[in-house]
Amino acid sequence: MTDTRRDTGRRNGPDDVVAYRPIGVVRSQHTDPGKTPIQPRFAEGCAGRLELLPQYEEGLRDIEGFSHIIVLYHLHRAGPALLSVTPFLEDRTHGVFATRHPRRPNPIGMSVLRLVQREGAVLYVDDVDILDGTPILDIKPFVARFDRGAETRDGWLGNVDEQEAQHRGRREPYHGGDR
Repeated sequence: MTDTRRDTGRRNGPDDVVAYRPIGVVRSQHTDPGKTPIQPRFAEGCAGRLELLPQYEEGLRDIEGFSHIIVLYHLHRAGPALLSVTPFLEDRTHGVFATRHPRRPNPIGMSVLRLVQREGAVLYVDDVDILDGTPILDIKPFVARFDRGAETRDGWLGNVDEQEAQHRGRREPYHGGDR
């Protein structure tokens, strides 16, 4: 049997511009990038909220059943892109795609946040590692059976000392050894 459907749509190529419109804004206690925890794991207890534009409220229906959500956002204060960066948890350079450094060719951030509650078009979240005023691009539910592989590798991050990671991740001074 022959497929008679024709694909007449133009596909985006690697040189095309792709534009997104924010669906809302992050509200958090973080106003200084240099003092903001670097990942949700290091932002325990940092409460915030995601304020969606009213026209997107219907899209939040049934989100309350999830304990965590994935938030994609525009790193609006990241600065120009770099292909080699020194990540926050180490003092040597790596390729930007082997890190979560914000200075990326497409400054898109991602955080898995704990969902506390929903009120209309506002989501109250915890473990927020995102700057206040950050534009939200998308929200997806975190589903452990889909989003967490049984066997993973952590690349160069597997060599980072856990105690040092805790201090650097929270943006606290680290002097080595016990505190």
